[in-house]
Amino acid sequence: MHTQSAVAKHPLAPATYQDVLDAPPHMVAEILEGKLHMNPRPTLEDGSATFILLANLALSYQRVIAGPRGWLFIPEPEIHFDDHVLVPDAAAWTDDRFPKGMRGPHTSIAPDWICETLSPSTRKVDLTEKRDIYAHYGVKNLWYLDPDKLTLEALSLDNGAYRSLGRLKGKKIVSLPPFESARFPLTDLWPGS
Repeated sequence: MHTQSAVAKHPLAPATYQDVLDAPPHMVAEILEGKLHMNPRPTLEDGSATFILLANLALSYQRVIAGPRGWLFIPEPEIHFDDHVLVPDAAAWTDDRFPKGMRGPHTSIAPDWICETLSPSTRKVDLTEKRDIYAHYGVKNLWYLDPDKLTLEALSLDNGAYRSLGRLKGKKIVSLPPFESARFPLTDLWPGS
């Protein structure tokens, strides 16, 4: 649960990457549709849920663990799509789309999977503007992790729009595309709940 969101308004010019670089270190800065969006770093609960999700997926799919045809998982990667600068909570690329040895502070290669951890301050932008940008740039799989509602929803890109593949709640087992073989209880994501 991030606390509050700030949208910097530039009446004369769109936001630039320098605005992202100048953002305070305790904020996550993104540029969407020419506007600078800043949100506080994730709360401990949100960060924990995201980390546990990534850890469970990596056990079955991380390229170092699963072998040469695995996935590369990155928490909070910086992704540049033309003038958009996005920082999803987690993303992953298949080995053949993100070659070994890729270096740098950001990428313009569209992830094969993105997970956004919804919070009161990010929910609206995550479900609208960012979702539209992800679809436009061909992110095939989009998951929404919601620590407030204790749910996980998987979506898949179909003809330029996302369709829901299912929403899990309660004691369901997480086994959703594209990670069907990573089977673990959804309740593992919310320790203490």
